[in-house]
Amino acid sequence: MNRFISSNCASPLSWHAGGYSRGIVALMDPLRRSAPPAAAPAPVRPRPLRLGFVPLTDAAPLIVAQELGCFARRGLSVQLSREVGWATIREKIIYRELDAAHAPAPMLWATHFGIGCPPSEVLTALVLNRHGNALTLSHRLRPADVADAASFQALIRSRHGENRFTFGAVFPFSSHYLFLRRWLTAKGIHPDRDVRIVIVPPAQMFRNLAAGTLDGYCVGEPWNSLAVREGAGWCPAWSAAQAPGHLEKILMVTRRFAEKRAAEHEALVAAIAEACAWCDEPLHREPLATLLSGPRYLNLPARVIAPALLGRFNSGHGRTEAIPDFHVFQRGNANVPAVDHARALQRDLVAAGLLEPPPAHLPALLFREDLHRRAVGGHPPPLAPPASPLSAATVLTG
Repeated sequence: MNRFISSNCASPLSWHAGGYSRGIVALMDPLRRSAPPAAAPAPVRPRPLRLGFVPLTDAAPLIVAQELGCFARRGLSVQLSREVGWATIREKIIYRELDAAHAPAPMLWATHFGIGCPPSEVLTALVLNRHGNALTLSHRLRPADVADAASFQALIRSRHGENRFTFGAVFPFSSHYLFLRRWLTAKGIHPDRDVRIVIVPPAQMFRNLAAGTLDGYCVGEPWNSLAVREGAGWCPAWSAAQAPGHLEKILMVTRRFAEKRAAEHEALVAAIAEACAWCDEPLHREPLATLLSGPRYLNLPARVIAPALLGRFNSGHGRTEAIPDFHVFQRGNANVPAVDHARALQRDLVAAGLLEPPPAHLPALLFREDLHRRAVGGHPPPLAPPASPLSAATVLTG
């Protein structure tokens, strides 16, 4: 029996390892000769940079950089992501769902210290704009009442507890919150005791004012102009007059991103700085309003967006204010994240009770003028030429 088994197993496919392997190879050779050569593995392409914005007029530099090809000219692939509000922007930066974002300048301090979120090392190498905000009040607060300090105080204090007048701000660490508190204080109103200040995403301000759940708010454009145009409110003050030169939005990134992906960060800053220069050109303001009106961006008629961009701000009650610097995107070195400006903003946050006095060196960690200079070469970027759909001849629609 054993001899029979042994003799019958003797074959080209011998059971010992070497013989078995040679047999398999022999059988596979014809298949290999007839099969096409294996394709080379496809190159791994880096994913697009994810860049977040909130639908506001001052998101314009990010949108223009995408539409005008400023990113593409620097070899960047960018996906713009429209977000609901600033808390979402902050969380997505911290958890790396966004690589960079349009953000209020004071958010850098809140994120660094982990106020309402996990602490994260963040910075900016680019200021996107100055000014751009206004205070809108319901018609329940009439101009005559607001103009007279005693009447205004009596009216505000006539409502107590949960029935207090309620004002909206977009984020606790924002110029809007600081501006609203200062305006109330100047009128003799204590912002913590006499009224309620609640946090509302920018795009939801108008609806809440129209519904009567807010008596007023401080927000960026175009949500003030919309309220005036729709007859829901009027504007007694705006940031260009009340806080001239104030920092508004910045490009926020994590320190990790700025260091680990330094070349992309530098290209990102340079591209958006170029777009800031384009946005500041007066001849570009009308086509800019048309671009921003699109459904992917602000999703509002250009006729609502354009007046503040053109410096013809409708404050309500038949008044149109000439405010050429309502939006400043580049002129006057607006884009430079100067440490002196960071120190001034830090003092404002401490004075408002939002921060304990931070270390003296912190402003220089958050505002990186050195990275800005490296990206733009110490010179303002050239103006990109108008290109479709941003031709200066574009007609306002909507």
